[in-house]
Amino acid sequence: MLLRIRVRLPDRPGSLGRVARTLGAAGVDVVQMAVLERDKGRAMDDFTVAWPAGAGVERLAEGLESVPGVSVVGIWPTAEPQGAYPDAAVIGQVAAAPERGAEILADAVPAILSADWAGLAEPKGERGAVLVHASAGGEPGADLPGLLPLRPRAFTAPDGTQFAVCPLAGGGVALVVARTGAPPFHRTEVSRLEQLAAAADAVLAGAARVVGA
Repeated sequence: MLLRIRVRLPDRPGSLGRVARTLGAAGVDVVQMAVLERDKGRAMDDFTVAWPAGAGVERLAEGLESVPGVSVVGIWPTAEPQGAYPDAAVIGQVAAAPERGAEILADAVPAILSADWAGLAEPKGERGAVLVHASAGGEPGADLPGLLPLRPRAFTAPDGTQFAVCPLAGGGVALVVARTGAPPFHRTEVSRLEQLAAAADAVLAGAARVVGA
């Protein structure tokens, strides 16, 4: 299975190498790595690794925590999107079937952002929101926490679920992404969601103009 590992580490030469060696000694295969932030001598990185199904992650976390200056922010299951450029591939799929473009985007987002599920929701003001479409793992028709103000952002629900939300279709619906047992969505993840939504909106608006011509 694939795991996403988020760690904080000193932003100095050798730190990343020590983390990589620790992962290798634990028997994991690093699939990819992303730098989320670098500030004031510290960095936050995400690693996607292959890990034996059913194996506990405790010794993996303990090994990383034993590296001086390293702290584990979270370890959670993930899925690796197909292809070298998954964001571009998704927008291509949206363009190929614009009548289902918003749903295609929502179905693809969980793998891109290491989330449990995503969906399209209609905000209901202070009464929360209703999920009108859900990817695998979500429940269409389910009630959601309030999404207002509807802007690209991340928040934690009262039950601990981590959400990222972004307006879609000019704010007519909200693109909602959720995960549990994981850290909050980082600002780089929210930015990536915003970019995907903006690209999809541009493609769908262009398709609408062609149909209406």
